[in-house]
Amino acid sequence: MKRLVLFCGLVVTLNLNMARAEEITIAAASDLHFAFKELIPEFEQATGTQVKLSLGSSGNYFAQIQHGAPFDLYFSADISYPQKLEAAGLTVPGSLSPYAVGRIVLWARHDSPLNVTEGLQALRHPSVRKIAIANPKHAPYGRAAVAAMKHFNIYDGVNDRLVLGENVSQAAQFVESGAADLGIIALSLARAPALKDKGTYWEIPAEAYPPLEQGVVILRSSPHQEHAKRFLEFMQSPQGHAIMTRYGFVVPESR
Repeated sequence: MKRLVLFCGLVVTLNLNMARAEEITIAAASDLHFAFKELIPEFEQATGTQVKLSLGSSGNYFAQIQHGAPFDLYFSADISYPQKLEAAGLTVPGSLSPYAVGRIVLWARHDSPLNVTEGLQALRHPSVRKIAIANPKHAPYGRAAVAAMKHFNIYDGVNDRLVLGENVSQAAQFVESGAADLGIIALSLARAPALKDKGTYWEIPAEAYPPLEQGVVILRSSPHQEHAKRFLEFMQSPQGHAIMTRYGFVVPESR
């Protein structure tokens, strides 16, 4: 009898460990931080699959994946990165898809004397010492910020005041902490609970920078491809689209 109890306990333990093993690892652009904080718990509750989320710059994750980083899904703020992975044969065939278009804004804290409704001309104000953007070398939002400043013919006059975040979330943190006076950040971050009550923003016209078309792929090396596919299906459902839209993303069906 004692052996039977021990055996049953072992079976329960093994089943629990198997359940815990149903976990996918996602590499995602940092503009998805707050949208995914809502979306992932709903997915986990609906499916029982756990999600381990890593946030950072799209370019850095692209380089890591090329060198074998063990991710199941890759969400990039620039669809060209997953397209390159697909061309290199590193993705599950047919898994590449656009999932959203991002937007950028000029953001300042509530206690700032600067008026963001002046648009990017506010960057010229003499009191502006530091302007935060994501590093354009590997962050799509940084490249969009530079393009917008050039569109309004102010980049050459302010580029010596730029401070570069490792990703767009860090650029937002620079402004939030007071390390920078203004920042060009993702609309999704400006709308997030962590920032919307701390500052104001002006949405930069979409025609001022190339579209921030964002793309996702399932990686061929993933041992959890079915679970990864379910996450994509959940994100592309009305429930997932409602969350993404609330944070300012334009989902494909809404374009």
